[in-house]
Amino acid sequence: MADFSLTTLFVVPTGSTVLPTQAAPVVVSTQDLGAGAFGFFRNDYTVATAGNVAAAPYFYIAQGRQNSYLQGSKRSDKIKGCPAANCTSNITEFYKVVGCPTAAVQITDVSNWTVQCGDVVTLTLRAHSSYIDTLYFNGLTKSVTVQAPCCDCGADPCADVDAQALVDAFIAKLREQAPGNNPDNTSFNTYYTFERIGSGAASILRISGKPLTKYGVPCDVAAFPHEYDRMWFRTFVYEGPATTADFIVNDACNEVADATIIQRASYPTGTSDEIRQLEKNYYSYQAGYLKHLYRMAGFNQNFESYVVDGAAYTTYYLKYNEIDKTAYNWGDYIPEDSMSIIAVNNADAALIALIDAFLVAALGATAAVAINACITTTSTTTGVPPATTTTTSTLIP
Repeated sequence: MADFSLTTLFVVPTGSTVLPTQAAPVVVSTQDLGAGAFGFFRNDYTVATAGNVAAAPYFYIAQGRQNSYLQGSKRSDKIKGCPAANCTSNITEFYKVVGCPTAAVQITDVSNWTVQCGDVVTLTLRAHSSYIDTLYFNGLTKSVTVQAPCCDCGADPCADVDAQALVDAFIAKLREQAPGNNPDNTSFNTYYTFERIGSGAASILRISGKPLTKYGVPCDVAAFPHEYDRMWFRTFVYEGPATTADFIVNDACNEVADATIIQRASYPTGTSDEIRQLEKNYYSYQAGYLKHLYRMAGFNQNFESYVVDGAAYTTYYLKYNEIDKTAYNWGDYIPEDSMSIIAVNNADAALIALIDAFLVAALGATAAVAINACITTTSTTTGVPPATTTTTSTLIP
């Protein structure tokens, strides 16, 4: 859904450790902010702190500009929090997002094999991503078929095959390179890695999606190179040749193993590319003049960027209405809310702690609670090379 809020973005320069105070160096108003300096201010433009913001009718977010010609410091609209009961607030939505620049890949475990000796078994993988789905109808679907190893049981009709031997047979087949030089003959190795976890009847076939490659970044300052995408896949394991697989669902009666997703693919958050894209998207909302983002930087000295390549940023989003409702009393109007975004380099932990403390005092105890958490991984020994893999310690819904 489109968001038509009047948005102001504040990217705090990397290396910032403190917020402005009214002590030396003296900052008594938003007009005293140096280039890039970021802080919070009360309704009278004096510095707002965690100790005095609750008593103020409202507060501003402000940042000094490099180019202050014909314009003052960059400033948000009026924000009124509600840190205690029985108070009013113009905030409609607030959330904090921790920067997680490394996206998690999907990991699926295939286990609980119920295959009889000599059975023909097929494994089908159907991959999806923004780019993959533009090339292939309903995702990229590829299958491999193996025959379960024979059993030597004599007069005893063995019911189930050796799961370890079956998993190893699948891995050998899945790791085969596509024949020829035709680029359309993609192999499974392009998108997945395969390994066996455990041994014997407890053998598990682990399928992991590979990280997506980074898109090219053009030199054009007005271009929009930031792309967000993820690769996820569905897994079907069934008896019989690949022709029995439906293009939407598999036949539940033919399932011979359980495919369990133990980690879902995620999007990276707070990357430097993402924040730089926000600088372009919201530039015209916050510039006093020269609102067009010209392709040659020399034509527009208003454009400022404080993003550091490769850094991860924690972001704060505040959406709020006009604090003065009497502004809507005359004539027809279309209400427009405002949004302020604060981006802080994860490396500046001290500053993030100060911002958290201020927002808790201004908005309430939940203001410093992030709505996401970065994925943590642990090493797991495998039975088939590579010798180790990474798996999540917390499942992603």
